[in-house]
Amino acid sequence: MRRGWVALLLPACAVALALMLLPPIPQPQEYHHFADARVFFGMPNFLDVVSNLAFLVVAALGLIALHSASFADSKERWPYVLFFIALATTAFGSAWYHFAPDDARLFWDRLPINICFAALLSAVIAERISFRAGLVALPPLFATGAGTVWYWLWSEMRGAGNVLPYFAFQLYVLLAILLMMHLFPPRYRRGEDLYRVVMLYGAALAAELLDRHIFSLWQIVSGHTLKHLLAALAAYQVVRMLRLRRLI
Repeated sequence: MRRGWVALLLPACAVALALMLLPPIPQPQEYHHFADARVFFGMPNFLDVVSNLAFLVVAALGLIALHSASFADSKERWPYVLFFIALATTAFGSAWYHFAPDDARLFWDRLPINICFAALLSAVIAERISFRAGLVALPPLFATGAGTVWYWLWSEMRGAGNVLPYFAFQLYVLLAILLMMHLFPPRYRRGEDLYRVVMLYGAALAAELLDRHIFSLWQIVSGHTLKHLLAALAAYQVVRMLRLRRLI
């Protein structure tokens, strides 16, 4: 349990310290102007909108996979159920945002994303540290992830925007998962698939940052569209893990 506290509190302290040292960063309004604004079938930002279908497909595959996935206790499914429901909601929230990008719509894009992160961390805690601890941690993680998104929008409405807590929560989840994977043996096979989740999500963020550079290469697909596809592929690694894993 001491190692469990280290895995959960050490990255939390590091991220909290970074938040205290860094100045607030408002949401840049140029973020809403994506490289690929092409209109097809009367829909603006067409590829950025329809690429969200990938999240919906992966979410459906995940919910189906849960029926046959190996679990020591049936209650261990609940974080994954929340993960895939939030992933499906991401498809609708992100499509809604990209149809007419602004801060208010971006809230509905970001909210389910952080809920996905909260659910995944809860699942890893349950499988690596303690089944009971993972389920107990789910509500506060849910509230924290959602709270950072609410705080960001509230701060923007006050004219003192700060998007850092939103990204800090995601960074904390990724660091905590990696630390738990290092400190605790898995109860199920295929636990190493989580490394692919982290790497692919990192690639998705890189594609987002290179949105215009990627689009300028061939004028076919933008970095942000690739971000959606890579993030969906990262989520699919969770589906693959659930399909193939077995209790050790």
